Amino acid sequence: MILEESQDGEGMERFLWQPAEHGSVRKGCDPLAQTQRSKLQNRRARINQQINKEMRMRAGAENLFKATNNHKVKETVALELSYVNSNLQLLKEELEELNSCVDVYQNDSESISVPMIPLGLKETKELDLSVALKELISEHYGEDGTSYDKEIQEVMDLRQAMRTPSRNEAGLELLMEYYNQLYFLDYRFSPPNRHLGVFFHWYDSLTGVPSHQRALAFEKGSVLFNIGALYTQIGARQDRTSDQGIDLAIDAFEKAAGAFNYLKENFSNAPSLDMSAASLDMLVRLMIAQVQECVFEKVTLTQAPNDCFSQLQIAQEAARVEDVYSLVYQTMTQPPVKDYVPFSWTTMVHVKSEHFRALSHYYAAVALCDGPPVSDQEVPQYEKAFIQFHVTMPEGPPLPVLLQDPEERRKLGKAHLKQAIMRHEEAMRVHGLCRILRKMDILQEVLSFTHKRSLSKYSEVDQEEDFFEMGEAPDIHPKTLQKPEIKTPNFSKVKVTDIFHRLGPLSIFSAKNKWRLASRVHLAKGESGFGFTLRGDSPVLIAGVIPGGCAAAAGLKEGDYIVSVNGEDCKWSRHSEVVQLLKSIGDEGVDIEVVTLQSSEGQSLADKKSSMSSPGGLSRSPRENSRKKPMSSKSSGSGPLLIWSKKTKRTQGNALALPFSPAGANESNS
Repeated sequence: MILEESQDGEGMERFLWQPAEHGSVRKGCDPLAQTQRSKLQNRRARINQQINKEMRMRAGAENLFKATNNHKVKETVALELSYVNSNLQLLKEELEELNSCVDVYQNDSESISVPMIPLGLKETKELDLSVALKELISEHYGEDGTSYDKEIQEVMDLRQAMRTPSRNEAGLELLMEYYNQLYFLDYRFSPPNRHLGVFFHWYDSLTGVPSHQRALAFEKGSVLFNIGALYTQIGARQDRTSDQGIDLAIDAFEKAAGAFNYLKENFSNAPSLDMSAASLDMLVRLMIAQVQECVFEKVTLTQAPNDCFSQLQIAQEAARVEDVYSLVYQTMTQPPVKDYVPFSWTTMVHVKSEHFRALSHYYAAVALCDGPPVSDQEVPQYEKAFIQFHVTMPEGPPLPVLLQDPEERRKLGKAHLKQAIMRHEEAMRVHGLCRILRKMDILQEVLSFTHKRSLSKYSEVDQEEDFFEMGEAPDIHPKTLQKPEIKTPNFSKVKVTDIFHRLGPLSIFSAKNKWRLASRVHLAKGESGFGFTLRGDSPVLIAGVIPGGCAAAAGLKEGDYIVSVNGEDCKWSRHSEVVQLLKSIGDEGVDIEVVTLQSSEGQSLADKKSSMSSPGGLSRSPRENSRKKPMSSKSSGSGPLLIWSKKTKRTQGNALALPFSPAGANESNS
């Protein structure tokens, strides 16, 4: 199957360059380290392999069942299929339980806080890129592939390291470094009409079902998913009992939402369910809900406990959290996500929705019952706050009377407490329906504590002479002081080196370009020099050839690029450096190697420069570092098609767009 990515020779400014010899210094975690998280990942990897084995057995049995006409063979195969399907179901249930082990990723603080939902990383198989890369270097670049053994091993080491990133900033930088290197690999080794020649195998994060594709776009998407997943783990581990911990958790969950949203906008028809548009949309909403929950916790830490307006604000923040979790719950209960998301996730989201609805009523009751008496001068201020507080106005006397009558405030507060107790009990009932959540002690403690607190407050405000109960308290209008952001990954913060820097400038020496392989010519300096004009840098371009001169006689043409002078590599040389080399040549002459870019018809770009405006005739967006929407494409094979497309800023004088640099200072006659 074929994946297409828009041809774009620009965008290299996204990355900060380092000397090529530095290489990557980032390493992954020790996969044998016996931490709780590593044990969990090892179990996930083992289950993924078993699922893969069972699925291959099922595919073989199904093919045999269709191919045979023997009745006894069909019965035997059908029995075997039932065993295989049973084993697959057990394995998927075991994997679901692992995916529900959210307590492994929580912080080690002794304080009680509601656990967050993190994602496990996608697993991948080891991959040998050496044969495929050496073949392309030999065929496309005309160089000895074995001379790049060091670079190939560096890429493979980097890929191996990114399989086990640490759960911190260093792990994120490792994943981003590999992601950025895939950008260079794609341009170096992904010709428009062929694949790299290797399969990239990745397992679904939640089901363990394997998927594989040949295109680097699938590798990019899977790494990007793991960046988002790692952010969720970093957010879940923060100690949210302090402002700093909450801010770190908010930032991590917002960046996770940005990674999943970026993936959703740039991929279509993903080969695995965890990267489908519906699943990614659900994950973005889940991350935003967890950000909103952190905002609520931050408000409860910073607001004064005995201030009426503070309690009203906390109640509205809780209502906002309930609102976003209700949206996530609706998303999780709709197909196709319904049959994919772990039941424990859906249940926890439902529990949180009910829990925060109960908290909104509880804090409303605290504001009404514990607030100080309202004076005549304060009535307008309180009236304005309460008008925007309830979704519908509560039954009873007018608002100014309610605010100044302690008894009426107590009755309305009592009605809110009744709603809070009912919602707490519903949250505990839903929690009890999930076997996995029942094992989560910290969540049980939170639900039990808040329920008892509401019961205690209710007994405090309840009076024996309350013969007439007030009607049902209206819901709280959701409002927040801090709206969540979706933060797109900032890949430019990670400095990377083009590992295959020696192949030459990417604008010329890429898999997207075709050229005649390097040809060597010998030039002797004539009376008028070598008979050509040079222009540009890295590599230097032969901008013009004087008819009848030495260069014309040797077969050099306008549009050739000089790649070596007397055996010295000049692909990265500046204009002045090449000119100096040529000036130092004596009467013995000089050996020059040149390459000539070609169009798809095989003509040189110099011959077609008048009809070319950009490579492949692609139009470009004026927006810098933006991305194209998913575009349709035809595949030469069957199966799902994953499309990755990019747009970057157009710049003048790019060597990919024009065969000549603009005339200017970097021009000389030789």
